[in-house]
Amino acid sequence: MARKRSEELESTRKLTGLVLQGCLVAKDASYNLRDFIQNSSNMAFLAVRDCEKELDRMERQVDEEISAAITQVNETQARELLACLKFIIDLERIGDLTWSVAQRLQKLGTRLQQDDAQDFQAMAEILENMLGSVHEGFVRRDLDSANWVLESDVQIDHACRAVFHRHLASGDRRKREYSTNLLLMAQAFERAGDHAKNLGEELLHLVEGRSVRHEPKRLRAARKAIKPPSPSRTSKSRSALRHSTQPSVE
Repeated sequence: MARKRSEELESTRKLTGLVLQGCLVAKDASYNLRDFIQNSSNMAFLAVRDCEKELDRMERQVDEEISAAITQVNETQARELLACLKFIIDLERIGDLTWSVAQRLQKLGTRLQQDDAQDFQAMAEILENMLGSVHEGFVRRDLDSANWVLESDVQIDHACRAVFHRHLASGDRRKREYSTNLLLMAQAFERAGDHAKNLGEELLHLVEGRSVRHEPKRLRAARKAIKPPSPSRTSKSRSALRHSTQPSVE
């Protein structure tokens, strides 16, 4: 009996550890994407590609091992394993989306205009911070981290809308290909933010044992009002959004 219990704990620890590592890999992809946007570093471009491949590998491993693992554990551990499955699916999609942004940016063959570069760097930084908070919250089973992630998704949406407004309002046909690529890149960032928000919702589900995905907005707002974001996270998001919330300066 003791040996069986030890095997159950080991299978849960193994897959949980893999998903925690996946959070850091996705965070690293966002960091390197920001570096690529800012510096056009080939090393950063290759790092984003490697992160995407590693997240693919992790998703395959979880998918292959979770069926056997979940039949050997108790209800609490089964819930954690199901959370791991949901986590790795969203993390793999974030890897795909960050890689798609890097590829599209490379194919542009030109540096981003100043306002565009600022907005895309902001989105990458916010995504990076969201993934860091997801990792921290999963390790500590921390509701504050999960709630901060849910609140931060709107910051990526704001930066994305700034890009859309700027390029849809432009009547310069010479920049049509450039604008089209940037709109697709902004959309990919918005989707990556949605997947990071899914991670925050799943973290809340894991910690509290209830889903907030279909919770009325007024109840979400009331819950968020209980505790403000910690100063360290607030400073991170303020730094990332300083360009996207200010008027553009040519």
